[in-house]
Amino acid sequence: MVVSLAVVGAGNRGSTYAGYALRSPDRARVVAVADPRATQRDALADAHGVPPEGRLDSWRALAALPRLADAVVLATPDREHAEPAARFAELGYHVLLEKPIAPTEAECVAVAEAAERTGVLLAVCHVLRYTRYTDEVRRQVRAGALGRIVGVEHLEPVGWWHFAHSYVRGNWRRADTSSSSLLAKCCHDLDWLRYIVDDTPVRVSSVGGLHHFHPGNRPAGAAERCLDCPVESRCPYSAVRFYHDCLADPGRHEWPLSVVTRDLTPSGVTTALRDGPYGRCVFGGGNDVADHQSVTVSFAGGATATLTMSAFTPGGHRRTRIMGTHGYLEGDGEQVSVTDFVTGATVTTDTRGGGADAGSGHGGGDMRLMAAFVEAVATGDRSVVRSGPWESLDSHRMAFAAERSRLAGGVPVPLAAPAADPRPPAQPDRSARPVG
Repeated sequence: MVVSLAVVGAGNRGSTYAGYALRSPDRARVVAVADPRATQRDALADAHGVPPEGRLDSWRALAALPRLADAVVLATPDREHAEPAARFAELGYHVLLEKPIAPTEAECVAVAEAAERTGVLLAVCHVLRYTRYTDEVRRQVRAGALGRIVGVEHLEPVGWWHFAHSYVRGNWRRADTSSSSLLAKCCHDLDWLRYIVDDTPVRVSSVGGLHHFHPGNRPAGAAERCLDCPVESRCPYSAVRFYHDCLADPGRHEWPLSVVTRDLTPSGVTTALRDGPYGRCVFGGGNDVADHQSVTVSFAGGATATLTMSAFTPGGHRRTRIMGTHGYLEGDGEQVSVTDFVTGATVTTDTRGGGADAGSGHGGGDMRLMAAFVEAVATGDRSVVRSGPWESLDSHRMAFAAERSRLAGGVPVPLAAPAADPRPPAQPDRSARPVG
């Protein structure tokens, strides 16, 4: 069975997931694209040979038609997730939903309820669950190599340029128009921690804030735009330097440069920086989301996990340390090292290779997620999708609680399952972990 897909939202994430159909045309094909931006819509539709009647200017236009596809890939802006997700579920589409589910907890619950009520498959794009790196970390934990998990340290090194691109100048710069930076960037880190620890989160606390990207740190003499700025050459966040460097690197044309302009020429980039949001001074004050934040999660079985999201790093893979009673694990997204407390030996496993290395597409997670979703739609075997909507909701509940805690000065916030959650109380799975 070749699964037919309608892609709603033809930006970077929608185009990335749709790319699975180009890689595996015997398994999936794109038959419709909906996006109000004609340039992005037609570029994606042209790549997949979508006919004119399959090119729509909104999700509502698609929803007004008889069902055109087996499933919908929903990659609209964060605040345009909940309503179309519920509507497409009601129309019988299986739904692949880019994270976050929605910017409010009530909307997230409503989406999960819609999937349960209609019986469609709803898969949230927790792509970190699908990497070979994650497979190895989880294998070590479940095999008992670490004993009982006591603590986890997890770093999301967003990167100074990535944060400036997406969370200061880009679509996720304001919580009131998108969501908190923690929810937007790290709901799948929180999901990953829950997946690895394999226990129920019961309490969250958080501290952090907007430390650097605000008018109070604006250099003397700085202009409103980098093109006009006398201190631009000395600024780490120079849009002129960064985006022109991207232009010289074909690997960065699709992202992040295509978000800035479709005219991939020096004059096209300069025009975009002159007229568009990506040429603005990062200290101009149009953003309000946290640029550095730490979260502590307490689990029912006693383990704790800390997540740090920071703009002030080089970009790169997540880095994780897991402390157990019998062993210690350290990973960098590409390699997993485990130290055995009995022998003192450290064994390192390289998780790159196998057709999807850890340096592309979330370590291969994007395409492995798509493969699982398409297989589940084609065969009806939903077990290949590694998280259901209610489990995905746990990570969002952690993010919402963390933001409440941060705004209250770090006060711990207890977590209670939503009243509508149909799952029985979760029990930690320690069947493969030795006692002690």
